[in-house]
Amino acid sequence: MLLLDTPYITRRQHMLPACRTEGEGFTMPTFNVVPSDVEGFMDALQELQSALHDGFPRREPCAHCFDSMVGQCSTLARKAIEPMALRVEGGTIRGLQRFLSAGVWDEEQMVWNDQQLVAEERGDPDGVLLFDETGFVQKGQDAVGVARQSCGTLGKVDNGQVGVFAGYASRPGYALVDKRLFLPEAWLTDAYAARRTTCQVPDEWRGQSKPQWAAAMWQARAHEGLLPLKYVGADCLYGHSPDFLDAVDACVGGTTCMAIPADTRGWLQAPRTTEQVYR
Repeated sequence: MLLLDTPYITRRQHMLPACRTEGEGFTMPTFNVVPSDVEGFMDALQELQSALHDGFPRREPCAHCFDSMVGQCSTLARKAIEPMALRVEGGTIRGLQRFLSAGVWDEEQMVWNDQQLVAEERGDPDGVLLFDETGFVQKGQDAVGVARQSCGTLGKVDNGQVGVFAGYASRPGYALVDKRLFLPEAWLTDAYAARRTTCQVPDEWRGQSKPQWAAAMWQARAHEGLLPLKYVGADCLYGHSPDFLDAVDACVGGTTCMAIPADTRGWLQAPRTTEQVYR
């Protein structure tokens, strides 16, 4: 049984602006969730795990993945491997440790399966693909990309990881569909060479900015064509990036809604231009 932190949910509901919950032309989910609203959640989670089973080479890691998801969705105050393994029926600490530290799965197949589910459940010709980044607390020496950086979940600078995410939104609902882990500048220096080797950081991760990761995700989604969409949106970090804008412009057929920095200079009237002819 999954028990939700009702006071936390109430606080989150109060944080929502009125424009998201009143006068909309379609239903916008709110955060006023109570335990009775999630009855059957574990059955739905089991169905999700079954839909992703072909991304694992064997059924054992697939079962460990399910145990990990159950632990993350539980009411445990400390969601480390040991308490999560002890929380689920038949869970083993050693097995879950081995899965999370050295488990192998087909990530591309996982992402494809996830997007297929989103397209079936949430697909809409007027869908929107959104790009944004956020940070989350993470400690330790063996987690990739950990550094003192802006942490969105805390609202301040702290030790953590930062990811760039792609979200799909439509009238039936919204969901995350892709992600990339951002590597801070410190991780590109010689001082972190040993940690990069220990964490098996791929060479293609090095030196990628957040807009470049967003551009890579956009190109992959546009190439696959699984998600029906009409709009692409992002904030000014991406709206000010030539790499991201060039990637979006290269794929014709959608409408872009990009924010730009408030201090961006522009012409109030189109300037007069001349063409210089050289011999």
